[in-house]
Amino acid sequence: MAVKLKATRRDDLTKSATKQHRENGNVPSVVYGKDKEAKSIAVNSIELVKTVRDEGRNAIISLDIENDSPVDVMLHEYQIDPLKDELVHADFYIVNMDKEIDVEVPLRLEGEAQGSKDGGVLQHPLYALQVRAKPGEIPEEIAVDVASLEIGDSITIADLPRSDKYEYLEDETTTVATVVPPDTLDDVEESPDENAEPELVDAEDDDEQSEEKSK
Repeated sequence: MAVKLKATRRDDLTKSATKQHRENGNVPSVVYGKDKEAKSIAVNSIELVKTVRDEGRNAIISLDIENDSPVDVMLHEYQIDPLKDELVHADFYIVNMDKEIDVEVPLRLEGEAQGSKDGGVLQHPLYALQVRAKPGEIPEEIAVDVASLEIGDSITIADLPRSDKYEYLEDETTTVATVVPPDTLDDVEESPDENAEPELVDAEDDDEQSEEKSK
């Protein structure tokens, strides 16, 4: 079920009017879709942040635009002021609830890997997956149990749980979690001498870089 969000029309697109919207706590936005006329709107900043936080990045939003019919949208893009850490613009895309779309879904690892208990290091190279699904069937997240992973074991896309509601778009051989062995004593012994003179180390590095560039 789509969560509702109110929006007002923005007919005045001047900089002064846009600034006034932001000062009033609103986010200047645009709503558009395939074969749909783009509309300039504004939504309450706090309500938008709350909606994304509570419902997820891929939430279906019923955008209630004043003097217009509600439309089902997804938050497509947004911009944040890095200095003020505030939303300054948002793009909403009108979705067809019967048509599949490609989205990014968070990947979460569950449990403590046996290999980690044995001294190994759990690596998590992917934190999100590309998924294809109808808007109303997009999973909030993909959870992966790593408790049985031992040192040297890996989990790939091919090992993930399957569903008839969505499909993964990554290559099935892509690793999503693995447990690597800890550094061995030999690795420590082969590490650079801490007492080595910096000038000599830098000179060797420069010589190696020069040789690489000349190849």
